[in-house]
Amino acid sequence: MTKAFKTLDDIGELHGRRVLVREDLNVPMADGQVSDDTRLRATIATVTELADKGAIVLILAHFGRPKGVPNPEMSLAMLARPYGAVLGREVRYIDWEGDAAAVATMQPGDIAILENTRFFGGEEKNDPAVVERFAKLGDLYVNDAFSAAHRAHASTEGLARVLPAYAGRAMEAELDALEKALGAPEHPVAAVVGGAKVSTKLAVLKHLVGKVDHLIIGGGMANTFLAARGVDVGKSLCEHDLTDTAEEILEAADRANCTVHLPYDVVVATEFKPNPATRTVNVHEVAADEMILDLGPNAVEALGDVLKNCRTLVWNGPLGAFETPPFDTATVSLAKTAAALTQDGSLVSVAGGGDTVAALNQAGVGGKFTFVSTAGGAFLEWMEGRELPGVAALRA
Repeated sequence: MTKAFKTLDDIGELHGRRVLVREDLNVPMADGQVSDDTRLRATIATVTELADKGAIVLILAHFGRPKGVPNPEMSLAMLARPYGAVLGREVRYIDWEGDAAAVATMQPGDIAILENTRFFGGEEKNDPAVVERFAKLGDLYVNDAFSAAHRAHASTEGLARVLPAYAGRAMEAELDALEKALGAPEHPVAAVVGGAKVSTKLAVLKHLVGKVDHLIIGGGMANTFLAARGVDVGKSLCEHDLTDTAEEILEAADRANCTVHLPYDVVVATEFKPNPATRTVNVHEVAADEMILDLGPNAVEALGDVLKNCRTLVWNGPLGAFETPPFDTATVSLAKTAAALTQDGSLVSVAGGGDTVAALNQAGVGGKFTFVSTAGGAFLEWMEGRELPGVAALRA
């Protein structure tokens, strides 16, 4: 199959060429230390391959929200040493003052982090002047940051329009996985969509009903759909003003021959706190003072049977209030089923979103899905069927 975008395989000779590489280095920090280096590790394949082929690697990234004003607390200078430790080689830091002169001193195979792109007010506006400033430093552009691809910024979209542009290895892997999940998936396809509110996932749900065979709705948002079906959900989190919208989505699913799966047994409690007194009931037996906080075991078992008959799964959002025990039970159980089917080779499973990644890791199966995206907003916009500017620019 011909790829819709060029990758590192298409670049050719790299020795001595300056390559601007957009990465996501926006890592969490605690007491001046990187507290989670997942994003740093995701860059290793691209950056080391380019350096090993003799490229001069210049990394573009943002950190925090400086709003176009240089801020020492958001300087990427603090990442040069920890990033070098992750890569296992020296990483230089280059400030925007005198950057061209500093880049000119670099040798083939050298790696440097350039200062925070968002120190420029025009970065987030995709200002042509900022694009030109960045472009003068490089010969080629590689976008390896899918998580920032939903933004039309100078460093994510503008550069791809003025320099020969390629997808890095992490970007390539992400786009390949997403194509298998919803672009050209093997049917039957199931989607798990969870989370607190329907309002945050309306566009996702409306898009998916026309794409998948089974739509599994969990989390607080399932309560709104239950209410639309006339179920009294007691004190549960529920957007009663969106029940008409939920009904419209259910009707659209019927027209598209998409089966929507709502819970029929649930775990309820009168208090939302760790390990309260709970009971498992049919959805029609929720008392007025109770809250639905997780799916029940019968619902989870039935959903597991659905997945066993599917070939593709896309997952975004937990089934219950998974951060508060014991309301992680359904999410963990179904995630383990999906992971086992993936390991058996019968299911292609793609998951994404911050809560989703945390839930899968909590279940101990993050590494057993076909692909787990750490992109938040970009993954959600992709699930909505929207064109991502950073990806579209690579296709141009």
